[in-house]
Amino acid sequence: MKNLVIVESPSKSKTIEKYLGKDFKVTSSKGHICDLATKGKEGLGVDIEDDFKPTYVISPDKKSVVSELKKLVKNSDFVYLATDPDREGEAISWHLARELGLDTEQNNRIVFNEITKNAVLNALKEPRNIDMALVRSQETRRILDRIIGFKLSKLLQKKIGSKSAGRVQSIALRMICDKEKEIAAFIPEEYWNIIAHLGKKLDAELARYQGRKIEIHNEEEADAVLKALGEEFTLTSIAEKAKKRAAYLPFITSTMQQEASTKLGFTSRKTMMVAQSLYEGVELPSGAQGLITYMRTDSTRLSKEFVAAAYDRIENDYGKEYKGFYRVKNDESSQDAHEAIRPTNLDNEPDKIKQYLSNDQYKLYKFIYYRALASLMKEAVFNSVTYVFDNNGYEFTVTGSKMEFDGFLKAYGDYDSSKDVILPKLEKGEVLSCGNIEKIQHFTEAPARYTEARLIKALEEEGVGRPSTYATIIDTIQKRGYVEYKKASDSGKTKYFFPTEQGTLTDEKLREYFQSVINIKYTAQMESELDEIAEDKIDSIEALKKFYERFQPLVDSAYDQMEKKQPEKTGEVCPECGGDVVIRNGKFGKFKSCINYPTCKWHESLQKKEEPEEVGRNCPNCGKPLLKRKSRYGTYFIGCSGYPKCNYLEAIEGQTQRRFYKGRKKQ
Repeated sequence: MKNLVIVESPSKSKTIEKYLGKDFKVTSSKGHICDLATKGKEGLGVDIEDDFKPTYVISPDKKSVVSELKKLVKNSDFVYLATDPDREGEAISWHLARELGLDTEQNNRIVFNEITKNAVLNALKEPRNIDMALVRSQETRRILDRIIGFKLSKLLQKKIGSKSAGRVQSIALRMICDKEKEIAAFIPEEYWNIIAHLGKKLDAELARYQGRKIEIHNEEEADAVLKALGEEFTLTSIAEKAKKRAAYLPFITSTMQQEASTKLGFTSRKTMMVAQSLYEGVELPSGAQGLITYMRTDSTRLSKEFVAAAYDRIENDYGKEYKGFYRVKNDESSQDAHEAIRPTNLDNEPDKIKQYLSNDQYKLYKFIYYRALASLMKEAVFNSVTYVFDNNGYEFTVTGSKMEFDGFLKAYGDYDSSKDVILPKLEKGEVLSCGNIEKIQHFTEAPARYTEARLIKALEEEGVGRPSTYATIIDTIQKRGYVEYKKASDSGKTKYFFPTEQGTLTDEKLREYFQSVINIKYTAQMESELDEIAEDKIDSIEALKKFYERFQPLVDSAYDQMEKKQPEKTGEVCPECGGDVVIRNGKFGKFKSCINYPTCKWHESLQKKEEPEEVGRNCPNCGKPLLKRKSRYGTYFIGCSGYPKCNYLEAIEGQTQRRFYKGRKKQ
C-alpha cells in the first residue's frame, strides 16, 4: 500500500475510495478518537494550575480503531488526514497525527467542501499542515465546556438534584424560562375590528377616522362607530404599487434547520442526520458521490463555478429573464471558510435521482437544490392595489395583490404559500352599498413560546452557539428533563418548548449565583473569543485564565450559600423503618423512597405500569399471541406472550433497544 487517507465516517470513506486509484486506501476514524480524561483533580482532565494543560485519553470504544489505524499507517508510504473542514475536523486530524505518530508539521492535511471526484482529487494536489489555530480554538471550547459542565453539574446535583448545566445549554434554558415569564406576566388587552361587507364581494376593514389611525377598545366604542355610519361607501382612493420580493439566500446550517422544521416537519437532529448522509455520498448509476456541500456552515457564499453553472441552468430551464444577481450576506461572526449548503452537481435533479434516495433524503435534497438555484434568480413582482372607502369620515381599506412576474418562485414555488387576492375593477368616486357591518371582539395575544425553529433563530441572532451545536443544545435540555417539547393544547398542531419545574429551578439558581457568566452577552462574547483564537488573534491560555478568574469564585460562593433542596415528603411512613417517605428523581423518572436512604433502601415506583397490548398477530415460532410491551428503558417492542419459554422478539420501527436483546432472539 502506498497512500492511506483517513476520514471520519465509514460511509464517507467508501465514497472517496471509489474516486482514487489502486495506490490509495481510504479508512475512517469513526469520529473523535480522543477526549479529555476524567481522572485527576476534580476529574476535569485539565491541569488548571499548569496553564490549563489538557490530558487526552483514547476513548474506550476507539481503542480497537486506533490499533487498526496504527497497522495501516505502518504499512503505508504516506498518510493523508481528510477529516471534516471545520474546527472539530481539524482537532480530529491533530489527535490522529499525535496518536499515530505522524509529523504534525508535514503537509498531510487535505480539505474539501464537497465529496465529489474533482473536489477530492484537487484537495490531494494542495495538502497543507494542520492548522493549529483551529485546533486551539476547538480545544479551548472543549476545556471551557468541561470546566463549566463538571463544576456546575456537580454543584447542582448536590444542591438541587439537577442533572447538569452547560455553557450554552443553560442559555437556551434561560431563553425558554424568560419566555414563560413573559407569558405569565402578560395581561391581554381588548380591541375590536369593524368589517364592512360591501357589494362586489369586498370586505373592507375600518382603518382611520378623519385621516388618523383609529383604535377601538370596547364594545361601547364599536357601537358608537356603527351608529355614526351611513349606508353608502364611496371609493376615495386607489393606490397601486409594484412590490418586489427578493429571492431567499441559500441555506446555512441554522436556516436549513429552521425551514426544515416548519416546511418539512423535521427536528434539527433529523435534519442534520439526513444532510450528513447527503454530504457523505449516495450511490448513483454514475457512481457514488456526495450530493450537497458541507452542511455545517454559517456563510452564504457560493463558488464562482456553481454560480456560473446555476445561471446556465436558469437560462435553459426557465429563460434568460429569470437570471438574477449573486448576493452574499454574512454576519460578522460567520466563518467564510465554507460555502453555503448547495447541490454539488445541478445535473443531479431531485426527481431524476429520487429512486436512489430515501423519502427523507429526497425531501431535504429537493429543498436544498431549489433553494440554492432560486437564490440566483430574479425577484418576484406583485402588483398591490389598495382601495380606500369613506363613510362619514370613517375610512375602510381593502388590499389585493396579483403576481405579475413569478421570478425565483418559478423554482421555489413549492415552498411558498403566497396567493393572489384579486380585487374587482373599480373607478374612483364609485359608491358601493353595504350588505352587513360586523363588529368583532379580539384580545391581544401573549408572546409565542419557542418552537424548535424559533429557538434556533433566537440563539443565532444572539450569537450563542455555532452551526454544529444547535441540534445538540436542543437535545440536551430535553434529555436533562429541563424542558418539554409538546403541543399547547390537544387541538393544537404545533409543538412548543415548556420549562419543567426542575428546569425552572435550575435556571433560577444559575441566575442567582452565576448571572455574570451564564448570560447571553457573556456567552456570545466567549463565542467571539473562540473565533479570534481560530484566527490566531488572541492567546487561548489568556482567554481561559480570564474566564476562570471570573468563574471559580462564583462556584465557591454557591457551595457556601446555595441551600440544599430537601426531598418532597408524601406524608406516608416507610413500611420498613418508620421514616418519612419522600419523592426522588431517578434515572427512569420519579419514585418514592425512605428519607433514611442509604441506611434504609425501601423504594416504590411512581410510574404507572403499562399492560401488554395484543397486536393482532401470532408468534411465528410457537403460535401464541404477540404483545406490544414497554421496556425498562421507555421504548416499546413486540414479544411473544409465551416468554420466557418462547423468546421471539421484534423491534418497532424507530425504537432503539439498548441491551434489551440480551438472551432474546431479535428479529
